[in-house]
Amino acid sequence: MKPNKTSRGWRILHVLCLVLPGLVNAQQETPAETRMGSLLWQMEQGYTNATLISTDVQMQINGLVARVAVRQQFRNEGNEWVEGVYVFPLPDKAAVDRMRLHIGDRFIEGEIQEKERARKTYEQAKQAGKKTSLVEQQRANLFTTSVANVAPGELVVVEIEYLEDVRYEDGRFSIRFPMTLTPRYIPGQALPDKVGNGWSGDTDRVADASQLTPPMVSTSRGHKITLSADLNAGAPLEIVASRYHPVSVTEDGGRYRVGLRANKVPMDHDFELVWQPVPSAEPRAMAFTEVVNGQAHHLLMVVPPDQGEVPATPMPREIILVVDTSGSMHGVSMAQAKRAVRLALQGLQATDRFNVIAFNSSTADLFGSSVVASTANINRAQNFVQQLKASGGTEMRPALSQALRGKPPETHLRQVVFITDGSVGNEGELFTMIEQKLGNTRLFTVGIGSAPNSWFMRKAAEAGRGSYTFISALHEVGEKMERLFRKLERPQVTDISVQWPSGVLTDSYPATVPDLYFGEPVTVRVRSSGEYRAGDTVRVSGNSVAGGWSRTLPVQSAQASSGVGALWARARIADLVDKERRGEQVDTVRAAIVETAITHNLVSKYTSLVAVDKTPARPAGDPLSSEQVPNLMPYGQSTNAIFGFPATATSAPLLRLLGFAFLMAALLLFTAMRVSERYVRVRVA
Repeated sequence: MKPNKTSRGWRILHVLCLVLPGLVNAQQETPAETRMGSLLWQMEQGYTNATLISTDVQMQINGLVARVAVRQQFRNEGNEWVEGVYVFPLPDKAAVDRMRLHIGDRFIEGEIQEKERARKTYEQAKQAGKKTSLVEQQRANLFTTSVANVAPGELVVVEIEYLEDVRYEDGRFSIRFPMTLTPRYIPGQALPDKVGNGWSGDTDRVADASQLTPPMVSTSRGHKITLSADLNAGAPLEIVASRYHPVSVTEDGGRYRVGLRANKVPMDHDFELVWQPVPSAEPRAMAFTEVVNGQAHHLLMVVPPDQGEVPATPMPREIILVVDTSGSMHGVSMAQAKRAVRLALQGLQATDRFNVIAFNSSTADLFGSSVVASTANINRAQNFVQQLKASGGTEMRPALSQALRGKPPETHLRQVVFITDGSVGNEGELFTMIEQKLGNTRLFTVGIGSAPNSWFMRKAAEAGRGSYTFISALHEVGEKMERLFRKLERPQVTDISVQWPSGVLTDSYPATVPDLYFGEPVTVRVRSSGEYRAGDTVRVSGNSVAGGWSRTLPVQSAQASSGVGALWARARIADLVDKERRGEQVDTVRAAIVETAITHNLVSKYTSLVAVDKTPARPAGDPLSSEQVPNLMPYGQSTNAIFGFPATATSAPLLRLLGFAFLMAALLLFTAMRVSERYVRVRVA
């Protein structure tokens, strides 16, 4: 029987309704579409919440070294055996050296292995039904933990410990603990395969993007944290405070106990603890030491000159202000960035030149090139900044390239101030570009927002021979930008060298000490061999506009401190990774990283921690499902702004739009055919 027009129209509409959902959902879900909850386990019948019971952080701080234990508890509330995979941030200088897994009444200690071997060990144990856990590093500040074969109703506790050295700046010490991450922008063309479970596919510029992009939720009944710190600063303290969280502080015999005032707080804003010694002679040098495998390891800190010791530079400056206006900067972050730029513009001198560059998916500069800092030009720049809005992707490379292009006038010192949350996945290629194009320019990074990418901010400034600043609240913009201006206005100490006693062989990091800025110390991590004599000192020297500068430090006065060896190893591994990025032989670098990491029991690019229970737990016939754990969106950020159509790195929104358009077209076609058929029937009648 010949089909009529009505049945043909219904068939077209039916086919489109079947095909379009597959087209619309062809891409991985974005974090904005992930269902709300704490820990999501994927069961055969669908998604079931495995509630995050608690996260507890305990810090033990002694002098310049901190050991931090992170304990996270999960419970499988589903009816099936599960594997959970979650990505979480840690400080970018964290030396992760310990992992323990508690499942029910079982206790399993992690073992360091080469990455491929550890993954194979984990997969074999998972398939065999054994309880197992794996901790891997994706970036210096981003790690993944996998936990397999968790029985229905079981409680899972994962403990991770790491070491880091505290930061010293402008007379204050500080330590920062990241609680969540800003979703990374993923540039590049999509690759056919996907190595991870994240919301983004892998690309030719970020080959592991799917391992960096966990689901995100805007609210959660989990994602709460308790935190405490035991602080032994080695001196009476005038200030002990948290910048962004109310804390309680008690003192007992020179040791300070710090805790979050609230029982549990949302994990949506990085925690920062700050302490300042009682005013006396400012510490000019500190040294800590540890012997590992018969070799001495040292952590040295030497403070540069005070502001009053060196006059302000008479050289005019070319200031290039680069501001991130991508979707991840929406809300509080954008307000902070705009205020920071306005303050920078107000600080310009008549002898300076400047330009303002804004970027998201595209790059736009206010002036074609830098202009004199006249009142008219500054007013025009202020108006330009006032109109900036956050949307789109985070294409940093063109903006950085534009800021570093050409050479500054010989009469001016070029300083680039880069204001961003650093939410990108292609950090390595950006570091390389900065090193290649820097010339005599200095790059200063300003990390904006409640959860900036600290590794990118620090390493970009290091590659740019500048310094980095974090601004996580609107009220501190003025204070921190003023500190930055003081660094910009005064010359750095250059040509830094460290001289050790004769007969002592050393392996030091950084191998080349970067330029110094006022208020920031020289920090060197050293492994040494050889005999020290009475009175031996280490001499740190350099050049400033006022002439030669130097400080000395008696080696034998160093305090014993556990963890110094691991911090040296972490610095060596970071240096080796940089060498690999710059083109050194991969196999040689890899072997050196593995040897260092295994000696010091560290997670690295090529080593992981794995824990396996010897006794099978999951019955052979029972299925095992897997799902990724979401992170809580950072405070003050908008899910819609980040994962709206312009900001996403996938084509899912476009496909949805096309799908909707095709569906509407099908409905219109069907309606037109029905109207046409009725018209024909009327004419025939």
